[in-house]
Amino acid sequence: MNDQYYTRDPGSASAPQSFSVRVCGLDLRFTSDAGVFSKGELDRGTRVLLETLPPLTGSVLDLGCGWGAVGVTLARANPGLRVTMADVNRRALDLAAANARANNAGCEVLESDGFGALAGRVFDTVVTNPPIRAGKQVIYRMFADAAAHLAPGGALYIVIRKQQGAESAVRYLSSLYQTVEKLEKSGGFWVLRASEPKEASADV
Repeated sequence: MNDQYYTRDPGSASAPQSFSVRVCGLDLRFTSDAGVFSKGELDRGTRVLLETLPPLTGSVLDLGCGWGAVGVTLARANPGLRVTMADVNRRALDLAAANARANNAGCEVLESDGFGALAGRVFDTVVTNPPIRAGKQVIYRMFADAAAHLAPGGALYIVIRKQQGAESAVRYLSSLYQTVEKLEKSGGFWVLRASEPKEASADV
């Protein structure tokens, strides 16, 4: 059986694959591997997310970073941005750290199951292409926990396919955040921005 990418230690044989990507006006070089989401290419959803995000400042968390496409690109595109990349998948984390070094992107890389290793930390921005195959309970917990880890004025950005639950995600996010905006709809993917956590979601 193939590994799910939302697992701590993928059992599939390592088979690294390197490739070049042009995204957000940057030419970047990445290495991916088996047992990690989107091997050998920048997936469409992540590209839509990256090309929709506004310029960012302060601190950003790339939650469920995989091999580091979002965090590395944001660090390169936003000079001075403090980027943390977090994932439960150790193989993905090794790749993310190597890809940050290869692209001269200063990023913190941290093993964390959701926000488990991030207690007490807040970020100006949380960005995620959530692990849909992990199930709604897992990704909705990520959305809820993000509310308690946003600095004042901060925002959560998400990309999700319409056919994989974008409309229900908007409804759930609206129960957690005062403002939920649809920033982009492209190729079946929605990019959502959630901000102003409601009081009830602050103690998750």
